[in-house]
Amino acid sequence: MAAKTPSRVLTVLVACCVSGLFPGFTAGLSSAQAQSTWNPGSGGGMGANPQPAPQPQPFATSSNSNQGGGNSNSGSNNNSKQSNSDIPMFDPGSDVMAWNGQHWNVNNNRIFRARLEKFLNAPEQSQEEYAAYQGYIKQIIELMSPQNASSANMDKAWALLHKASDYSIDANLCDGLAAAIQAVWQTQNQQDRLDASASALEEQRKQLEWNANATLSDAGSFQFARNKEQLEAVKEERQRLALPYVQRLAEVNAQMTLNKAKGELSGAVARVQMQSLLVQLFMQRRFQHVIIGDLFYRQLFPDGEGKLQLSKDAESLFSQGSGLPSGMSPTVSTLDTLAREAIRDVKEGVQAFTFLLEKKELASASERLAEVFAEGEYMPEVRNISRDQKRQTLTFVQKQNELLSAIDVKDFTRAEALTNDLTAMAADFDSSKPMAVIQTSKTVAGMHLAKAKAAAAGGDRATVEAELKEATEIWPRNPDLASVSKRIFDGADVQLQALSDLDRLLSQHNYRQIFDDRGKYIAVTALYPDKQPQLQKVLEEVQTIEMAIVRSTEVEKRGDYVGAWEGVEKTAEQYKTDPKLNQFRAQLTTEAADFVRTVRTAQDLEKKGQIGSSLAWYLKAQKLYPPSEFAQDGIARLSHKILPESANGGDAAAVDSGAPSS
Repeated sequence: MAAKTPSRVLTVLVACCVSGLFPGFTAGLSSAQAQSTWNPGSGGGMGANPQPAPQPQPFATSSNSNQGGGNSNSGSNNNSKQSNSDIPMFDPGSDVMAWNGQHWNVNNNRIFRARLEKFLNAPEQSQEEYAAYQGYIKQIIELMSPQNASSANMDKAWALLHKASDYSIDANLCDGLAAAIQAVWQTQNQQDRLDASASALEEQRKQLEWNANATLSDAGSFQFARNKEQLEAVKEERQRLALPYVQRLAEVNAQMTLNKAKGELSGAVARVQMQSLLVQLFMQRRFQHVIIGDLFYRQLFPDGEGKLQLSKDAESLFSQGSGLPSGMSPTVSTLDTLAREAIRDVKEGVQAFTFLLEKKELASASERLAEVFAEGEYMPEVRNISRDQKRQTLTFVQKQNELLSAIDVKDFTRAEALTNDLTAMAADFDSSKPMAVIQTSKTVAGMHLAKAKAAAAGGDRATVEAELKEATEIWPRNPDLASVSKRIFDGADVQLQALSDLDRLLSQHNYRQIFDDRGKYIAVTALYPDKQPQLQKVLEEVQTIEMAIVRSTEVEKRGDYVGAWEGVEKTAEQYKTDPKLNQFRAQLTTEAADFVRTVRTAQDLEKKGQIGSSLAWYLKAQKLYPPSEFAQDGIARLSHKILPESANGGDAAAVDSGAPSS
């Protein structure tokens, strides 16, 4: 199994996002599940380390969970909050982030799982497009490297940014970087104009000072004054003549001060804006763009001042997470170094994933893939992983999730088969823990059946019912349960009332009540074999409903409310009277209201024979949720009705006014 080494870059990214200092990497981290819950791995199904526990435990909650989204541990919560309130702490061994008294498993979060599943199903990027795009990126980095730095090369590199931005891989980020560089240039041009204006104003200020001094000190005007009154009159006249020069001089001085402040402010704003863009690109994990931005930054601001303008908390977090010594502030070069380290780490991670996949060690491979995806989702090495390789991982993960669902609903026969499949698929899959759950449950169910036999031999009917109920709850689909119950209750008149209740519930189609009291009815049908097929059918139907609810609940946890609704809707079409299913269906209908309304409108129009409008609504539903099976089936069904008429030259079904607006 490959060693799991922590990444400083991933630590900084996760810590910044959890603390809210740099939002954008993830929109929110889900609560860490209690340790006693059996969960195959910590990566939303991307691992294989289940813990045996018969029943899942509920998520822990905290009084301020709506702020952090995490769970607090009772008893030690105060100490934990004091120790983690300032700097988030990341444990790379368990993938748990602790901050402000809250704990998150960074992989067990709905948004991350949804993005990862989308990535696993997406095709690899075009090699031709990739080669052309990377060619531009390498040219830009080469032109801007220190040994090639020049104004001409910077202009060439800036022009190449626009060409690189034409590729969909880039997402127009190079355009944004080019715009930021152009804004710096405009600021510098404005500073040049301000410097020229300052020189002109300085000359004007000197001339005004000379004129004012010359007017006030004109000795010839004072020599003709014969008395004190005439002298004062001459002074007043000189001051009056010098007043325009003095006023203009004050205006020039004020304008010079304003221009100086404007220049300093513009330079500071341009520097901070460029730094903000680099931090944003780093948090978006666009590490190649960070390197390019750093190279431009060094030439745009050659004074060497590269300290990041961050708040005190953000600076402390960034410094400690990036490994800087205490007291040192992060700089633009820090981003460049972390970006280069991330690129190296992602390349090694992809190599490890490929090697593990070749060795059929899918459990470790899936963990490595989740790690490199979280750190370098947009790195070319990650985007070049083939769809076949990703599908191998996805198949393994899906079987792990099926295993978890089977154990959750206590279908141990299915769980054992899945465990054997996973063991055959992955050489490093640890089957000991799930098998411990399965074998322990089977053994305990057998013990309860044995106790029921002993109690029946002693005439203790209350104990018989209790033990059968326990055995049924532990393993509902135990094949030995019916035969043992038949032998125990053979000839027992006390079961007549239970049989009457069973007939009544069957006539009322109250299958949920039968399922809830299945232990009693399994025992009573042991005396009446003709009732066993009916009961078995009811139990299988409700078990099918339970499985559908569990699957849709897992899909709902990933934030896919439409997919969850479709899952229960298909089951509800077959089992319309189950109250639990209808309640869950109503909840999902509210959460996926727009899609549900669109599909039902299409269905209603189809029933009315308005084929064109119905097809339009089905297309709208498919646009809202491309994987929708309801939309795909409706489109295929209506297309089959329309196409034969079109082939014979007849008019296609008219699109009536019921079509949805775009």
